[in-house]
Amino acid sequence: MNSQEGKFHEFIVASDEAGLRLDIYLTRKDIGLSRSQIKKSVDDGLVRVNHDHTKVSYKLRRGDIVQISKREPTVYHALPQDIPLTIIYEDFHILVVDKPAGMVVHPAAGHYQDTLVNAILHHCKDLSGIGGILRPGIVHRLDKGTSGLLVIAKSDEAHQGLTGQFKRHEVRKIYKALVYGNPKEDEGVIDAPVGRHPVDRKKMSTRSRRSKEAITRWRVLERYGVAALLNVDIVTGRTHQIRVHLTALGYPVVGDSMYGNPKRANTINNTFLRAKLKAMKRQALHAEHIGFVHPITHQDMAFSSPLPDDMAGLCNFLRKNKKE
Repeated sequence: MNSQEGKFHEFIVASDEAGLRLDIYLTRKDIGLSRSQIKKSVDDGLVRVNHDHTKVSYKLRRGDIVQISKREPTVYHALPQDIPLTIIYEDFHILVVDKPAGMVVHPAAGHYQDTLVNAILHHCKDLSGIGGILRPGIVHRLDKGTSGLLVIAKSDEAHQGLTGQFKRHEVRKIYKALVYGNPKEDEGVIDAPVGRHPVDRKKMSTRSRRSKEAITRWRVLERYGVAALLNVDIVTGRTHQIRVHLTALGYPVVGDSMYGNPKRANTINNTFLRAKLKAMKRQALHAEHIGFVHPITHQDMAFSSPLPDDMAGLCNFLRKNKKE
C-alpha cells in the first residue's frame, strides 16, 4: 500500500519472502531507495515491522507488516558567490576559465559553497540551465586538485553544442603531468578501459568489471631522474583517467594521494628532493590546453594556460638538482 504520493509505503510479507532480511526485502520493492538508504532509514526510525522499530538484520516472517516513511528530499540550489575568477575568454555564449587547484567545479553533497559554479553564477547572471540547479553551464570538469582550463556554456544552445563535441571526442585537451620515475620510452599510448573500482567505489580502475574505452597519449618533455614532466593528450575523458592510466603504467602523478603510492617519495635518497616532492599536496596535473569549435560561430577556438606557480617551481627545482 502506498499513500501520500509515495511518501509512505506498507507491505505484507508473503510466504516466499519469509526469511529475508529486512533491508534485502525492501531493496526488492519499488520504493526508489538503495540498500544503504534503506539502512539509514531503519537506523533513523523510519521503518517499522508490525508497528515496532527493528534492525536491518531482522528476519521477516509471513504476514509481517512492513512500513517505511520516506523523507522529503532536501533540494539545494547553487547560489552566487563573489569569488575571483581567472577568465581567459568570454562572449555571449561561452566562458573559458583557468581553475586553480583546490577549487571544486560544482556543488555536491557536503560541499555547496565556494565552488567554480558559485563563482560563475555571480559573474554570469543568465547561465545555461541544462546542467541542472547544481551544475548550470558545466559541460566537463576537472578534479579538485587539478588546475587548468575549463569551457563553460552560458546559453542552452552553446551547452548542447559543446556537450555533443565532448561526446564525440572532438574537444582536444592537453595536460602537463609531473610523475614519479623515469619512463623507459619517450612517448606512448595507454589504451585501457576505465571503470569504477571493484572494491573502493570512490576510485576508478583499469580492472573494473564495467568499464568504458579510455585512451591516453603521453610524451616526455623533461627528465629529472627521480621524476619527469609529461605532455598528456587524452582522446577520451573518463573520470580520473590520466591519474589511473599513469599509475597503471608505473609512473604515478606526484602528489596524488588517491592513486599514488605514499611511500614512493621515500625511495629518493636526496633529502632535499624527497622533501620537495612530498611537499606537493595536490596532484601535479594541469589542464594546459583546450581546443574546440565554437558551438555558435563554428570558429576554431584554442586556449592555453601556463603552469601554475607550485608546479613550475617544483619543476625548476628538479631541473636544477637533477644531476645530484
